[in-house]
Parts: sequence; C-alpha cells; structure tokens
Amino acid sequence: MIKKYAIAFLPAVVASLLFFTVPASAHVSVKPAESAAGSWETYTMKVPVEKDQPTTKLVLKMPKGVEFQQYEPIPGWKVSSAKHDDKSVSVTWEATDGGIQPGQFQQFTFVAKNPDTAEQAAWDAYQYYKDGSIVEWTGDEDADTPHSITQITKSANVTDEHGATQTKEESDAAASGPSALDITAIVLSAAAIILSIAALVKKKRA
Repeated sequence: MIKKYAIAFLPAVVASLLFFTVPASAHVSVKPAESAAGSWETYTMKVPVEKDQPTTKLVLKMPKGVEFQQYEPIPGWKVSSAKHDDKSVSVTWEATDGGIQPGQFQQFTFVAKNPDTAEQAAWDAYQYYKDGSIVEWTGDEDADTPHSITQITKSANVTDEHGATQTKEESDAAASGPSALDITAIVLSAAAIILSIAALVKKKRA
C-alpha cells in the first residue's frame, strides 16, 4: 500500500523539484547570439528574477568596440548611459515603479553598432535587487553567473542605421564618403552652371 501511494505522488515530487531547479539556470542574457560585423543590431536583454526580492536596476556594460545608439523606452523604467575612464560605456535601466517582481522577467531592447572586425562580444551585466544585493553576470561560460556572449562574424551583408540590409561594399562606400562617380557628376554639374552663366553674360554684352 505504501509503495502504491509513493508511486502516485512521484509525479508531483518530480514537478516540484523542476519548479525549484529551473530558475537557477535562468541567467541574464543578451540576444542575438550571433551578429554581423559592422551592422547596426537590435539587441534584447532578458532579465529574470531569481530571488524573492524585486529587481530594481540593471547595468549593462557595452563590449569593447560595440557602440550603444538607442534604446526602446519601457513604462516604469528610466534609462541613462555613462562613459568611463577606460572609454567603455554602460547603460543603466532603473525602475521607477516596483521593478521586476519575483517569478517574472523583463526584456530591454536597444540598438548598438557592432565592431567592424569579427570577434567575441561579452556582455557584463549587474543586477540590483531591492534588498541591496547585486548579482554580477561577468563570469565565463562555466561560472555560476556567466556573462552573455555574442559572436560578431564577418558577413557579406550588414544592416545600416535605418534597418536596411546592404552589402559590405555598399556600406564601406557609404562610410567613406562620395564615390569617384559622385564627384565626377558634381564637377560636371558645376561646369554646366558656369558655362550657362558665361553664356548669359556674353548675351547681355552683345
């Protein structure tokens, strides 16, 4: 009889164990995990609450070579950015009304420009709780509190600041300024204007 009851309660025990163990693997993460070098990427930071205290502030340090551009406003949160002595930039999201409650998560979206070279971008994040404790998501992948990683890879196509996709050659040409063809067109237009003015002056003198 005891064995029968034990078997009957086994699913409930397993479910309860899963309930308490799953949150432990829920880390602060930044996605996508891969992005093209030179692109303007829309990143999303997902912040779960792993304690019985609300999360009231998040600080995200931009990886080396990643340029923070814009953020998506979220009701109940104020956003600020700061430059540090090592020329790095950190972005802070601070709650103005309660924060992220236990059992919840929040997503913060922002746009950043990737470095022009292929490399590994490590996102160091600092999670502040209402009780004053701080969880530093700054370790390597084997740490208890690892930072999130985005692989910046070489790609034939990149995304510009307007969200349009273009080839790397087009992007480089736009960044380097007007092309030789553009300059030629400008010179010819200027020459045509000068000739027109000269013709008008000659006609008046005649």
